[in-house]
Amino acid sequence: MASHRTVPGVTKVYLRVHEDRLGVLIGEGGKVVKDLEARLGVKITVNTVDSSVIIEPANPSIPATNILKCQEIIKAIDYCFSYERASRLYDDDAVLVIVDLKDQITFSESHLQRIKGRIIGEEGKARKNLEELTGTYISVCRDTVAIIGEYTRAELARQAIEMLAQGRQHSTVYKFLDRAIRDLKRKELTDLWSKP
Repeated sequence: MASHRTVPGVTKVYLRVHEDRLGVLIGEGGKVVKDLEARLGVKITVNTVDSSVIIEPANPSIPATNILKCQEIIKAIDYCFSYERASRLYDDDAVLVIVDLKDQITFSESHLQRIKGRIIGEEGKARKNLEELTGTYISVCRDTVAIIGEYTRAELARQAIEMLAQGRQHSTVYKFLDRAIRDLKRKELTDLWSKP
């Protein structure tokens, strides 16, 4: 989806965004692009004709990590997150995880719709439960599920989504998450106490 071209001191990233997500990326009056540019010291060029985006440093002193962070935020917007939710990726501990549902199932359009329905749940209840249990943001978009959150929690959300895609009961998945999050919190507390 993205390629890197390096000129001494300059890294450019090229990516494509789905046409229907360009408005969210640009924002009202260019607000989102301007905010990304200001916060990360990058220059973003959006071509609305072919839905391509170029990210480059605004000046040579901008670290490459800022370019990559900008790329992740734009990818999150492309995977149907709002800019507010995608902004979680400004935090260094946050990651974007993509689950391709076609890799999880024997593909047919009706099966895909059924799996998406299981992940979202009635009136979005299942997705909301997954988000609350794991402390992540989850977006069901096209043939994928995208997750934003701290690495370990995002991985737990990914496992839960894969379990649902494979036909596990919601109650089984919630129990798995409940236990895993309890273990994680215990580990975090132990790590906190054992630090000098």
